[in-house]
Parts: sequence; C-alpha cells; structure tokens
Amino acid sequence: MDLKTWFQRLTDVTSAARTQEVLKEALPDLVEELGFDCYAYLYIQPSRTYAYSNYSPEWLKHYFDSDYTTIDPVVKTASTTLRAFTWCSGGSRHSETKEVRRFYSEAGDFGIRSGISIPIRTACRHMSMLTLASSKPSLPLDKDIDQIAAVTAVAFLHAKLEEHNAKPTAQPTFELTAKQTLCLKWSAEGKPMKSIATLENMSFATVNFHLNNARKVLDAGSLAQATALATKLGLI
Repeated sequence: MDLKTWFQRLTDVTSAARTQEVLKEALPDLVEELGFDCYAYLYIQPSRTYAYSNYSPEWLKHYFDSDYTTIDPVVKTASTTLRAFTWCSGGSRHSETKEVRRFYSEAGDFGIRSGISIPIRTACRHMSMLTLASSKPSLPLDKDIDQIAAVTAVAFLHAKLEEHNAKPTAQPTFELTAKQTLCLKWSAEGKPMKSIATLENMSFATVNFHLNNARKVLDAGSLAQATALATKLGLI
C-alpha cells in the first residue's frame, strides 16, 4: 500500500469510528497494514504533553518521567518544520549530542528505530503529531510524502480524538501537596486568596505561597491556567 492510499484509509477509519474505543482498536491494525510496528499520537502543549499510543507502557512511562519531549529530536524537527518527514536513529551520529544518542539508544531498546512523523498546527498555536514507528534501522520509501494527504489525515484524527475527549494512554504525572491541592480547590470554587486564607486559617502569604508553588508544579503561566489544568487532570 502506498502512503497516499494509506492516509486516505486513515481518514476513512477515523471518520467511521463512533467511539474512542473503536478508534484505538482500529489504529494498530491500520499501522501494521503499512508495515510499521506501532504508533504514537502526541498532543504537545506548553503546560503538558500527552500521548495516545500503543508503544510499550514501560517506554511511555520512562519517556514522560524523563521529560523527553524537551530533547526528543523527532519532536524538535516536527516543531521547526511542520512538515511530514521520515527519521531514523542512526541518521547523523556525528552531530548528535550525548543526550540524544542516549535517547535513541533507549528508544531502540523498545523497538523504536525509524519512522514517519506528521506534525500539524492545532488550536491556540499548539502542535500535535502522529508518528508511525518501526524496529527497522531505516525506511525503504521510494517517494516523497504527500504533504496535503498526510496533514489532512492527521487533522481528521486530531478532530476525532478531541470530539471523543479521548483518555490519553500516557501523560506527565504531577504531584501536588495537600495544601496546594486544597488551595487550588478553593480557587476553582471562585474564592479569592483572602477568602481562602480566612477559610483555612492561613495567612495571605501562606496561601499565595502554596498557590504559586502549585502553578510551578503544573508549569502553568497563571493561577487561572493552573486551576483549569488541575481540574482537567482530575487533581482537584
């Protein structure tokens, strides 16, 4: 099957999926049809990145625990080019940092050695990307990737996952203290810091301290963003 036909197949399968369970069940078979071993769909945001994927759970946990989105060369290439591209772990060893070489080596241990990645721009200037990964050291592709077909298919996939509010396979873990959680909970209820201080018998400075630390843990730019993110993640 050529790539352009496969991208049309992805669009068809995505459009037909009525639930996230049906979509997630169909994707592995579709990926195998093209000769790849696994897939990863990353939704990359400044405050967090999460994944829908059938990669090894051990690799996904290690990837997020190690904050590998900050050094992943595939993610970096995607964010700078915003074009579908192929990659392999041994592509340019002479110019790779020790950090990147370690990343590729660890990914290779889980059978991720080459692939195709298709990034797209999503709402609020965020980026999402679909990667089809292979355990082979390189990809025998004869033709250039049809950029329009690739982006269209991944855009359909993104829209469907958003529509279903699909539960991520993996995402970063955030550990809030009991005080941080409590203060954020009150903030989510619309209470200003002075009221929280009164309700919890704390000083205003202490409430501010806990809320500011919670914002840093969540990598949020404001208290409002921290509250919204904590709510969405089910932390409060």
